[in-house]
Amino acid sequence: MSYLLDTNVVSELRRRVPEPKVLAWFGRADPERLYLSVLTLGEIAKGAASLSRRDPAAGGSLRGWLDGLRAHYADRLIGIDALVAEEWGRLSAARTLPVIDGLLAATALVHGLALVTRNGSDVVDTGVAVINPWQA
Repeated sequence: MSYLLDTNVVSELRRRVPEPKVLAWFGRADPERLYLSVLTLGEIAKGAASLSRRDPAAGGSLRGWLDGLRAHYADRLIGIDALVAEEWGRLSAARTLPVIDGLLAATALVHGLALVTRNGSDVVDTGVAVINPWQA
């Protein structure tokens, strides 16, 4: 099985003391089966820009981490294309979804991936397989 990582999952790895269950999940996962959405890059870029206004050094550090993620996942980075957009439309017609979470669910469905997230309740009933490494 291959996996689409939500922002909250990759961000956990950057914490001073990451959750041991999340670290253990990553330790068991095949790195070549881990994918990122461009939306995750966008969320982290937004966080870095916001942080830079208050603390330029911390914002720069987060930006550097983002650059490293982009390089590390370069061949496993998934964009939003017409199929993902159409799947998101179908999912959103059935129920109200947070936009980014809905697009991540649609991306996972279109590409046959499980969505790894702490917020599985945000995409319940979409049909996407959800893994919560905090509970794994």
